[in-house]
Amino acid sequence: MREERGRGGFRKDSGQRRDFGPREMHKAVCSECGKDCEVPFKPTEGRPIYCRECFAKRKRY
Repeated sequence: MREERGRGGFRKDSGQRRDFGPREMHKAVCSECGKDCEVPFKPTEGRPIYCRECFAKRKRY
């Protein structure tokens, strides 16, 4: 079976990224529920941030 690769050489079926070491996490507050959370990117002022649960709910639509 041939291994499929997506953009950037990541395996489509693995669900994991290459090992670039630990990600820097940034503290944030969810724009939907107000819960404290951490995100793997620096939040930009004026753009909404969603916790894992709220992001999953929005992704369905």
